[in-house]
Amino acid sequence: MKRLFWLGVGVAAGVALSKKAKETARQATPAGIAGNLGEAMRELAGAIGSFGADVRAGMVEREEELSEVVEQRSGVSPVARHALGVRGDKRDDRPARPRPASRDARARRAGS
Repeated sequence: MKRLFWLGVGVAAGVALSKKAKETARQATPAGIAGNLGEAMRELAGAIGSFGADVRAGMVEREEELSEVVEQRSGVSPVARHALGVRGDKRDDRPARPRPASRDARARRAGS
């Protein structure tokens, strides 16, 4: 009976090791490597997507906090500021920068 038990254990171990060896050999083939790489890329894309969603949610939350502060301090809601055409940045107040002269224009001036 002991011998039959150990024979069964040996057969089961042989089958398990054989399956494991076949799976390892399949992963070492180009198709197996491509499958692993594809799965890794899907995981990376999912992680980037969830990171982007977290960033957007944080931006919305911070914008709401800042809108509340603006409304408390100025008494004007940011929605009303937008409707009035008032912008919060100073870029509209600056004069436009002159464009640099082209090489041809500089040559004409130098030759004149």
